[in-house]
Amino acid sequence: MAEPSAQSPMKLMVLQLLLWHSALWTVHEATPLGPARSLPQSFLLKCLEQVRKIQADGAELQERLCAAHKLCHPEELMLLRHSLGIPQAPLSSCSSQSLQLTSCLNQLHGGLFLYQGLLQALAGISPELAPTLDTLQLDVTDFATNIWLQMEDLGAAPAVQPTQGAMPTFTSAFQRRAGGVLVASQLHRFLELAYRGLRYLAEP
Repeated sequence: MAEPSAQSPMKLMVLQLLLWHSALWTVHEATPLGPARSLPQSFLLKCLEQVRKIQADGAELQERLCAAHKLCHPEELMLLRHSLGIPQAPLSSCSSQSLQLTSCLNQLHGGLFLYQGLLQALAGISPELAPTLDTLQLDVTDFATNIWLQMEDLGAAPAVQPTQGAMPTFTSAFQRRAGGVLVASQLHRFLELAYRGLRYLAEP
């Protein structure tokens, strides 16, 4: 049987090892995983592709409104935005400086869901623009669905799907076309922020 004097250094060493291991485990638990590790690369690449597709759709809608109806300057129509009641979607949680993964996905899905409603409100904009508007609306819906499914995979999706709030009512052909320019312009800016956040997440 070992003498007490021989046991003490051994006990001290074991205790130090346990404390050191415990400290490392605590640090490991407290350190959040890098955001990109929580999202599949295939999902991020698909999102970036969807952003580019929607931006191209929106640019086509604006170009056709400019060519056919001379509504070429969204900034000149900004005074109408408030009177038409066109809301904007925030995306502050997707900034690379303060990116919060769950909040970013929630804001991204919420914004896309908002633009789904705004695009639906533009229905009847004009027969020649209807196919372009339909394509834009379909692509925004697909992107929103993609984000929602990923949120479900992460266990971060709300228990209930969001419901659409009050949408603007366009009472004339001019309002609807001006609204089309403004909605496409706002959607473009929203997607620029989304693209930067998604590209940051996709970086190795």
